[in-house]
Amino acid sequence: MEKNYFEELNRINVNGKTEKKNGLTYLSWAWAWGEVKKLHPDAVYTIYENASGWNYHTDGRTCWVKTGVTVAGVEHIEYLPVMDFRNNSIPADKVTSYDVNKAIQRSLTKACARHGLGLYIYAGEDLPEEQTQEAPQTAQEPQRATEPAKASTSSKKKTKAPEKAQETPQEPQEQTEEKPARRQARPTDPITPEMASALEYRCQEVGIDTAALCKLYKVNSIGELRLLHLRNINENWEEVKKRLAKNEEGNK
Repeated sequence: MEKNYFEELNRINVNGKTEKKNGLTYLSWAWAWGEVKKLHPDAVYTIYENASGWNYHTDGRTCWVKTGVTVAGVEHIEYLPVMDFRNNSIPADKVTSYDVNKAIQRSLTKACARHGLGLYIYAGEDLPEEQTQEAPQTAQEPQRATEPAKASTSSKKKTKAPEKAQETPQEPQEQTEEKPARRQARPTDPITPEMASALEYRCQEVGIDTAALCKLYKVNSIGELRLLHLRNINENWEEVKKRLAKNEEGNK
């Protein structure tokens, strides 16, 4: 049976090579590319230029980059807007070469993720699927209440016992606030704005009308699509185009 290179890359735990900024998790592009090349020395990446030979694309308002990573003869292409530190698109007249370079590095990392390496980061999970199943969280055993000490009966002297034994007051224990566990992303969760932006660029590239795509999946906008919809679209672009063409013929 032919080895599944995607599962091989998807099993790698990348948590030790990530960094959090503004609530998002980023994976080192240099480390990601190094791991891909270790397992697949023939892997290559491509930075797609526009008709003028620029290493980014623009519609006059904002800019984006287009990169591709080829592993085992399979290329995955990633589109990423050129954004500032708040993850907002930078106006075209404000974009610098430094901004473009950062976008290219992030785009290449995400293209590697499409091949499996660190893909779970973009699904909001904390561990790869295989490790999540093998290491379930163990519930903490509740502490037992301290039983009151029994009165000693070894003394020969008889003393008058009080009607009720008085418990020794205990100092209140400092409670450690437990951070809530991060919820894993579900297939029915909506896609992120970044995912929606990348999908719109991809639709422009392959000639798909986003309004028709929304109608096909019965949503009002791209941002209302769910993760399961996005996975279905990314894995079946040709099938989606056929379904849209069929719907268009039926409406004539």
